[in-house]
Parts: sequence; structure tokens; C-alpha cells
Amino acid sequence: MSFTQLDLSGYKAKHFLWRVEESVGYVTLNIPDRKNPLTFDSYAELRDLFRNLVCDKDIRAIVIDGAGDNFCSGGDVHDIIGPLTRMTMPELLTFTRMTGDLVKAIRGCPQVVISAVDGICAGAGAIIAMVSDMRIGTLRAKTAFLFTRVGLAGCDMGACAILPRLIGQGRAAELMFTGRAMTAEEGERWGFFNQLVAAEQLLPESTRLARTLATGPMFAHSMTKNMLNQEWTMSIEQALEAEAQAQAICMQTEDFRRAFEAFSAKRKPEFVGK
Repeated sequence: MSFTQLDLSGYKAKHFLWRVEESVGYVTLNIPDRKNPLTFDSYAELRDLFRNLVCDKDIRAIVIDGAGDNFCSGGDVHDIIGPLTRMTMPELLTFTRMTGDLVKAIRGCPQVVISAVDGICAGAGAIIAMVSDMRIGTLRAKTAFLFTRVGLAGCDMGACAILPRLIGQGRAAELMFTGRAMTAEEGERWGFFNQLVAAEQLLPESTRLARTLATGPMFAHSMTKNMLNQEWTMSIEQALEAEAQAQAICMQTEDFRRAFEAFSAKRKPEFVGK
């Protein structure tokens, strides 16, 4: 049996910037004059890219950021919000399911995904940051789940399921009911941001973390990500059994053997990702 392997290092993105350096893929949302909003096309292309990352074993970590001084302002008012008011129910459901598919693709790709958040991080932009595996922010980051501000439910793209797990039920409820922006300091204190850095250090620090992860055991990282996703719906007993199986699988990898040999030789292990 053969499986298709993709090389996305030369992929030419149409609706955002994409590059690969030292096994790290960089997605840059790139409409800075409008604070990097999402469009129907960029939603779909992001979904397809993250789906395809499953088949590229050379890319081992992902950094998502925004051009200029902002991360993402959410769905574009004119390109998305306006047209949505004129759609039929089946068309609306097709769209909302597509946005959910982007969340599934980010959570489902084996690479660790890091969002580098500066300035405005709102609506769907806040969702992309939320569903990333880790988030690094700047002191001027403002994260808003502002769906109620446009007459929609505070929940969107998994927010009611995921955000309370990151920052707690009460804090998530406040942000989703009011639509107010969470400050950077609140985000770090509540556990949304893994760390805050100066604006000029955002991409360098995100790159440093991504490259550190990229040199680690890719198979084990992907297993960790998979278990973090799956164990939400498991009992403790189920989780213990699932983790026992996951570790037994990892113990059969070359990376596990290489780590033991490197430890015995008092040198740093070189992981191959299998």
C-alpha cells in the first residue's frame, strides 16, 4: 500500500503568504490595511493547506501571524458579512460548516501550530489563535470573541467547547456574552497566551519555539496533539488505556531508540520523526 506524500515547501498561496524555512511553515495573513481579515477564499485555502499538511512529513511545526501590527480582524465586513445577510439557510450552513472544517484541519494536522498574536485578534482570528496548540502574544494584543456585536451567538467555530477549557467557564462566558476584548495581560494570566513578548520579539520568539519543536520527536509530538484532542471526551479510565496504547506505539519508534542511545553516549539525540 502506498500513501501520497506532499512537498508543500514550494506551494504558492493565493490568499495569504506561505513559506517554509528549516522545517517550519509560516502562514502570514496579508491584508494589513484592513487588519488582515478573512475572506471566503482565504478560509477555503487555509482549510485545504492544513488538511494537506498531514501528507508533508518534512514540515514539522507551523507559525501563524499577521502582516503589519495586527493578527486578524475576523471575517471581512464587505467580503463575508454583507453576502451572508443575503444567503439562504442551506448556503449559510455550507459556510458555517466550512469554517468548522478549518478548525478541524488545524487541530487535525500532526504539526504543532503556534499563533503569533499582535494587535487585533478578533472574531474568526481569535478562533484561529484559540485552536492553535500554543499562542505567543504581545502586550498590545487584544483578543475579542465579538460575535454578539454583530447579532450572532457568542459561540462560533467551537468557541463554547474550547475557550472554557483554556480560560475557564466564567471568563469565557463573559467574553462571549459581552464581546469585549481580552487584554494581553488577562490572556496571559488566564492561560490563553503561553507568554507575552515585546512586539519586535514576536516572530523571533515564535520562530525559536517552532524550530525547537521541529528538531524534536515529530511522531511523539503528533501523538501528544492527538491525545490532547481525543481525551476531552474520555473518562479517566479510558484516558489511561488510550495513553498506555499511545506510549507503547511511541516505544516502537526509532526516535525512542535513538534517544536511549544518545543518553547512553551522553550526546543530544537526533530525531527522525518515526
